[in-house]
Amino acid sequence: MNIEQNSFRILVVDDDLDICKLLHDYLHSHFLEVKTAHNGEEMFSALKSYKADLIILDVMMPGADGFQICQTLRKTSNVPVIMLTAGSDDTDRIVGLEIGADDYMAKPFNPRELLARIKAVLRRSEKNIEPNEALKKFQFHDWVLDFSTRELSHVTGERWTLNGAEFSLLSLMLHKPGHVFTRDELSNHLRGRDSYPFDRTIDVQISRLRQRLKDDNKQTQLIQTVRGSGYILATTVEQLA
Repeated sequence: MNIEQNSFRILVVDDDLDICKLLHDYLHSHFLEVKTAHNGEEMFSALKSYKADLIILDVMMPGADGFQICQTLRKTSNVPVIMLTAGSDDTDRIVGLEIGADDYMAKPFNPRELLARIKAVLRRSEKNIEPNEALKKFQFHDWVLDFSTRELSHVTGERWTLNGAEFSLLSLMLHKPGHVFTRDELSNHLRGRDSYPFDRTIDVQISRLRQRLKDDNKQTQLIQTVRGSGYILATTVEQLA
């Protein structure tokens, strides 16, 4: 991804001033525009005038923590979020993904790896949908996905705007219904790398997508688990536009 040719805006939210400065300087040197905030209140204030393409959000902050901030954000916005978690405990990572974060990194982190994660998340942002893709609509079961808006609509009239990870997973499966996607394939598509052993990221993202699709009936699941292999979209798909 050639980010030099785009004007991507990153909002870093962390109460650690040293980390904010490190990320500001490093990301700015790689042609990203960067603004910093030190708590949730500053973040929401900044977002009123700063149209961020991606937010880097620390979990452990005084006042409202990163989980609470992300939950509040998701009520009104699907801007991609990468969460910074303390330590290697999977609990924080899984909770972050369940409430709508797109990716996570544990502290201490390598800025170069974080930049790679940022690029991977931005690839699936609205700015990077191919022009011919943006015109497409896919109908499957009782749902329609509009690529131009990332809006998922149900025959009952319910509508959802998918976040980056949800949209990326579903659009990939809609292009290959009946194909068994391994966890490595899905992880590579979402994050630009294979999954680590015991990494539950893809399972959590699939679980969130199933919730969106009200896909909790084990007899008629649209996204089915293929034991020992991965996941499959088990329904017919029709392209409407």
